[in-house]
Amino acid sequence: MVNSVELIQDAAIILTVWYLYGRIKRNRAHRRYWVQPYLQTRSLNGSFVQNYWDLRKYEEKFFNYTRMSTTSFDYLLSKIRTGISGRDTNFRLCITPEEKLWVTLRYLASGCSFTELHFSHRIGLSTIRKIVEDVCTAIWDIMRAECFPELTTEAWLSIAEGFQQRANFPHVIGAIDGKHVRVYKPSLTGSLYYNYKHFFSILLVAICDSNYKFIFIDVGAYGKCSDSTVFQNSIFYKKLREFNLNIPKESNIPGVPNDLPYFFIGDEAFSISEHILRPYPGTNLNFTKRIFNYRLSRARRYIECAFGMLTHKWRIFQRPLDVNVNLAIKIIKACCLLHNFVRERHGVNFNEIVFNGDTEGMCEIPRARLLSGTRGSNARNNLADFFVNIDPLPWQNKYA
Repeated sequence: MVNSVELIQDAAIILTVWYLYGRIKRNRAHRRYWVQPYLQTRSLNGSFVQNYWDLRKYEEKFFNYTRMSTTSFDYLLSKIRTGISGRDTNFRLCITPEEKLWVTLRYLASGCSFTELHFSHRIGLSTIRKIVEDVCTAIWDIMRAECFPELTTEAWLSIAEGFQQRANFPHVIGAIDGKHVRVYKPSLTGSLYYNYKHFFSILLVAICDSNYKFIFIDVGAYGKCSDSTVFQNSIFYKKLREFNLNIPKESNIPGVPNDLPYFFIGDEAFSISEHILRPYPGTNLNFTKRIFNYRLSRARRYIECAFGMLTHKWRIFQRPLDVNVNLAIKIIKACCLLHNFVRERHGVNFNEIVFNGDTEGMCEIPRARLLSGTRGSNARNNLADFFVNIDPLPWQNKYA
């Protein structure tokens, strides 16, 4: 009796699977071509064949198209060539590394869709998506050590000197802030990616130097998270707490009674501690505190400008990312790395220095109560007196 029941159940399962397979087979579109005829003309009419070699003759045009010079393009290609090279088969030739990098840089630089690239480059949609993912992955994996090097004590001191010269703020080794990168709502995520600005986003938390280069990024947190929470959960913060970042020891500033540590500067979203300074909270502030807040804001603008440059040059950030979360994270990381890559090789184009259009400076204050560090508060008070009595700027009183 048991065997009969089992046989009936097995037969029912087989019939169900067979029925479902038949439905899928009937509903599947009939594939008429191995390669669509329009795409077969890529070697003659594709954008790469028609434009690549011509644009190389005109450096300015090439730079506008790819956001880097021919020399930088060739150097980047030489580094990642092995990581993005395919293999020819008996059925078709693989897409060359040059064309893969060309397509990816155009996608990041113009903010166009995969469909636009599909028609202009005559490459299949799924193939373009795979190219962008592979190239972004290779750029991050291979170029990360070069564009985000481990900082030595001498490098931190050089960053501090840059902030002292350009922003008139001593002992600053980085400006920190967060940016919400707009995305389409990821499926099955509810409100996890819905931020306080009322759109869906992935959070990018970054630290930059006075040359607008990123020295640390953390990408991938839910849009609903606060900047401070993401930073405190990062590997960088863990190393900071464990004193594993080679940060210089505290030293004296002429006119300040006590030795002061080197610190990162942020907005109200970050808690004050030995190595992190934030503005004085509230609006009812005395003259000295208002001067300090102005000087801090003046130094912190470098991270705002860095975000502005990032979105101005890589215009993929000027629209919601229409890709899955994993690919979006790879795109953000690759763009931040390319930002550093271009800055290092071409310097700063001051026409591109713009404040972040999303007014990221007005970040939310986390709901959790922020505990102020005693040493950080003392350093802030000492610096406030220093800015008013020892090292005032001629124009600072206008902003107090």
